[in-house]
Amino acid sequence: MTMAQKPRTICAVVLTFNEQKHIADCLKTLAWADERLVFDSFSTDDTVKLARELGARVEQNPFQNYAQQRNAALAAVKTDWVFFVDADERVPDALAAEVREAAQTDAHAVWAVPRHNFIFGKLTLGAGWYPDFQARLFRVGKSGYDPLREVHEVAVFEGDLGHLGHELIHYNYESREQFHRKQRKYTDYEASILFKQGVRPKPRNYILQPLREFRRRFISLKGYRDGLHGLELSAYMAYYNFDMYRRLADKAQSAK
Repeated sequence: MTMAQKPRTICAVVLTFNEQKHIADCLKTLAWADERLVFDSFSTDDTVKLARELGARVEQNPFQNYAQQRNAALAAVKTDWVFFVDADERVPDALAAEVREAAQTDAHAVWAVPRHNFIFGKLTLGAGWYPDFQARLFRVGKSGYDPLREVHEVAVFEGDLGHLGHELIHYNYESREQFHRKQRKYTDYEASILFKQGVRPKPRNYILQPLREFRRRFISLKGYRDGLHGLELSAYMAYYNFDMYRRLADKAQSAK
């Protein structure tokens, strides 16, 4: 950026539904942004009230899927960039400074951010949860999300993906009950996507794929570094790989 150029602006966007537990602490770490937008899917708790009290703009939009919601949020802003943050994430000062610096360049239309994930209260550095890069900083008008990828969204843009160095703090899965509830939801989404693509499970998928997932998580992605915690998470993810194929089979049977 030259001295004659106007600094590019950033809107920090938080997608919410009943996030009264997290929204205040999240928004406080986003005070550096030019605008803070809480893009809410009609919460029934105090999420909206708390967000407005902290000076954030609130827009409400019916939730269809994660990609649709993020694309709708991109369309609702007037800034040059959008930085997506989940309500259970926090932005340290070092990351905020790095985001502001990246937004002043044309190096990339989308930047990914690494995350420090706290699962069951423990910082988790193996089994695929670190560095856990997430595409979060988007140049408005030059990027978006694949509308066909309804969960675990995929960014759409031209050029290469940039990578920032400082981590988001993610208070992920406070309890095992929350973990299992979300994994069941995710596996159902994944099964739906595979079903729409015409994929049907084969008998070997129920055994070989979960075993491969466990090996990938515990060995290749170094879940062993987290000891029993990593072993537990790797086993859970292997089971949910099996569960995805079970759900896919159920959808195929129902379609008949």
